Amino acid sequence: MRVFVTGGTGFIGYPLTRSLIARGWDVVALVRNPDSPRSRAVAKLGAHCLAGDVTDRESMRAGMTAADLVVHNAGWYELGVTRPARRLMHATNVTGTDNVLGLALELGVPRAVYVSSVAYYGGSGPVARDETYRRQAPCRSYYEQTKVAAHDVAERYQQRGLPLIVVCPANVAGPNDHSVLGYYLRMYLNRVMAPVGFSPEMIISTAHVDDVAEGIALAAEKGRIGETYILAGDAMSVRETFDLWSTAPGAFKVRWYLPFWLARMMYAPLGPVLRLAGLPAFISGETIRASGESYCFSGAKAVRELGWTHRPAPAMWREVINREVELLAARKGRSLASRLKPVEAID
Repeated sequence: MRVFVTGGTGFIGYPLTRSLIARGWDVVALVRNPDSPRSRAVAKLGAHCLAGDVTDRESMRAGMTAADLVVHNAGWYELGVTRPARRLMHATNVTGTDNVLGLALELGVPRAVYVSSVAYYGGSGPVARDETYRRQAPCRSYYEQTKVAAHDVAERYQQRGLPLIVVCPANVAGPNDHSVLGYYLRMYLNRVMAPVGFSPEMIISTAHVDDVAEGIALAAEKGRIGETYILAGDAMSVRETFDLWSTAPGAFKVRWYLPFWLARMMYAPLGPVLRLAGLPAFISGETIRASGESYCFSGAKAVRELGWTHRPAPAMWREVINREVELLAARKGRSLASRLKPVEAID
């Protein structure tokens, strides 16, 4: 089977490409730069890298023509983005989705998968929600806004006849993670995380990135056309997550949690400071706003219909921490900013 995949070099995309190739499928991966370290790593897996961009519809035509399956995984996740960067995020997440799925419909691709997010559903409260849940609150970040808009685009293409399956990962964790939790974990391991936190009772359902990638591949293989599948691991509070991290060598254990209003006031100005240090604004006013909701979801439907499994949270975090320690050891002697950022590519 010939598969056209977008976002194949990303955090989820690399193990996703590996899972697709492991099924014996011929994978064409859309990449911005075929000579980049991440593109070379994907090519080493056995994928054919095609230069292009989801914001340029025609750049995908040759690679998508005659594809048996399209997996649209490309997207930009970041909190605290600047206003100018929001235009690019919208172009990538929303216009890019319209371009990929529109071209798939035009070319008559027989099967497609769109990788959305539980951000589409918004905050869940403390109860695990499933695919029948509907948003109860406004978006708390610009990223969330773009994922809602892109999901709506995907549903419109389903209604127009595209044979589309939608997959919604919850929180995704793994080595080299570029999310807020990924940066916090590397702060902890680099011994620069303060013993003060925020939003201790925020609940998030987290799955290992390799398990999420396999879940997307299972949806491509077994999912029912027109259905949506949430990929969510064990639900844990922020307090429980930090307590679990503290069983590994690192910084001070988090012992005090700021009230939400005080955290917003203290951390909102940090975004520009982090950018000046060469880092994304992983601590910002938007980060605090996003932490004001729980994202507690159930992957029971994916388990039941796709045969999906995920690592238990304690084993998952131990595995992630051990790998991050290995990656940090390879960067010994570099600047703190370099040690906090994800590496360019990993095997």
